[in-house]
Amino acid sequence: MKHPLAPYIKAIECVESQLFGKPSLKVGKHHFACFFKGALVVKIGTEAIQHRSKEFIGSELFDPSGKGRPMKDWLQLPLEYEAHWEHLISEAYDRARADL
Repeated sequence: MKHPLAPYIKAIECVESQLFGKPSLKVGKHHFACFFKGALVVKIGTEAIQHRSKEFIGSELFDPSGKGRPMKDWLQLPLEYEAHWEHLISEAYDRARADL
């Protein structure tokens, strides 16, 4: 099966990987995007999430366990915002590279 995030890695130096058993992208040891339940999940940081969640109605903090323990730096965006995924992946990538 083709990695669902493969089309978004054109101009960035990252590798396809797995995070919680789901397709992900990482740079170095840092995961910055994954595909989960038909949604894009990006690690953009708490402050950026405060702004982006207002922009993307229906987005939520990523809770991979489904047990009410969301990851504060990760935003999960519904499929309806796919037109914005490339920009968000790039934003998450830049953040991950800054942490190298």
